[in-house]
Amino acid sequence: MSEIMILDCTLRDGGYINEWNFGERTIKRIISKLTESKIDIIECGFIEEGDFDPNKSLFEGVERIIDYIGPKSENITYVGMIAQPYIPIDKISDCNGRSIDGIRLTFHEHEVEEALIYGKQLIEKGYKVFIQPVGTTSYSDSGLLELVEKVNDLKPYAFYLVDTLGIMYKNDLLRMFHLLDNNLVQSISIGFHSHNNLQLSFSNAQELLMLHTKRNIIIDSSVMGMGRGAGNLCTELVTNYINENIEERYDTIPLLEIIDEHLSHIFTETKWGYSIPYYLAAVNSCHPNYASHLLNKQTISVKAINTILKQLPIKKRDLYDKSFIEDLYINYQSNFVYDADDLHLIKEMISGREILIIGPGKSIELEKEMINNFINRYDPFVCSVNFIPDSYKVDAVFISNLKRFESIADQLTDNVEITALITTSNITKSKEVPSLTINYSDLLINNPVISDNAGLMLINLFHHLSVKSLYLAGFDGFSINKNSNYFSADMNNNAGMENLIKINEEISDYLLLLGRKINIQFITKTVYSDTAIDTIMQ
Repeated sequence: MSEIMILDCTLRDGGYINEWNFGERTIKRIISKLTESKIDIIECGFIEEGDFDPNKSLFEGVERIIDYIGPKSENITYVGMIAQPYIPIDKISDCNGRSIDGIRLTFHEHEVEEALIYGKQLIEKGYKVFIQPVGTTSYSDSGLLELVEKVNDLKPYAFYLVDTLGIMYKNDLLRMFHLLDNNLVQSISIGFHSHNNLQLSFSNAQELLMLHTKRNIIIDSSVMGMGRGAGNLCTELVTNYINENIEERYDTIPLLEIIDEHLSHIFTETKWGYSIPYYLAAVNSCHPNYASHLLNKQTISVKAINTILKQLPIKKRDLYDKSFIEDLYINYQSNFVYDADDLHLIKEMISGREILIIGPGKSIELEKEMINNFINRYDPFVCSVNFIPDSYKVDAVFISNLKRFESIADQLTDNVEITALITTSNITKSKEVPSLTINYSDLLINNPVISDNAGLMLINLFHHLSVKSLYLAGFDGFSINKNSNYFSADMNNNAGMENLIKINEEISDYLLLLGRKINIQFITKTVYSDTAIDTIMQ
């Protein structure tokens, strides 16, 4: 009869959520609670080169982990993970029973030989070695069997089936498991590490738990499913299932205490779990960061994201290539048009007038009086960005975002007060909504973080038309409180906090650069300038 073991990877895989900054006390408490729950294998974190921070589950040597796991339980195996680039082997001390007992070794398909040599050295130092190839599902059967043959020579403690992309259904799982089961040396345990892109982690774990095999099986999980993106199998769910359906082995209450005392507040700040981008990544068998990158743009529909992901070459799908997906995105958006006549018409419309660009920031409601005073005094050419304001009469609406265009198309048809609609060429021109169309690619910013920021693209348009000065309102910048980013809640997006901060930084830098060529002044308060210009009203 096989032995079923649960390996909890909260402190390692979960660390992608908070950059492993759990806090020293929390790391110790999580390990203590996992021990109390009788989890079979506890992964304490990564072992890698770098400066040691006691508050992070990143350790520059196995000796550092001793203080976090004492007193050790004789019935539990404590492990750490080493990923490329591997920490020099001479910095890994021999296993002496005081620190971790095993090391999980992860690698990509082109790194097999180096990984196996390193694994052999770890075994010689007395560690239980877990061989964990990234994305086992991307291996061909022949390639996997070739790897199995080499693993058999090494005879590690365990070999893993890793569903990195979260794409395995029951039949896929069982086929690959039996392929390994029939070809691995019997003493080698088979591990299963899944991601929950398609909500299949728990059901797949149940399939493995019910198998009739003589081989030992290790199933990875994390408390509350904590892990990057769609997350992992929940430790509290799988242990309770074993208790109810196989044998009473685990105490689930300490797991719930980990959630209550340590993880709930992290989840409120940075969520993980099922989401559309990770679903799209799974159904297109690609790295989830591709889908996240496109979704964070907040410029194209889910259908368009799916179309772009389908264009990824097979060899590019497993490893995330930010530059490549950005190029695909730009190519998808670009649709060259002859725009000389439309540019001339816009130049005639703005001739001899000040120009006021109105963005969708909350300040256009909070500082309405200031904006209207400016409009009444200077009679500027007013152009809004990706929306039609209710409180101001605009001469033109500029739209470069397909999602925004589709959301206000009816308003554009009905609004007779708008002199012009200016769109970029990535938006299909509607017969019902005639527009002046400008080449999308000509207005792009050479920076993937803000490449097609609508406000900046409009500023670029006016700069190309030799405008010497611009006034901006509603360019507030992004706040980590997403509800305060736009005047209308309908415009809120799902970009992560780190993305918003990065966008602010890159926009500030770009505006500073543009400021050398064109005079840009803010009417309303903004993170991009220390003061708004109320002096012009004096």
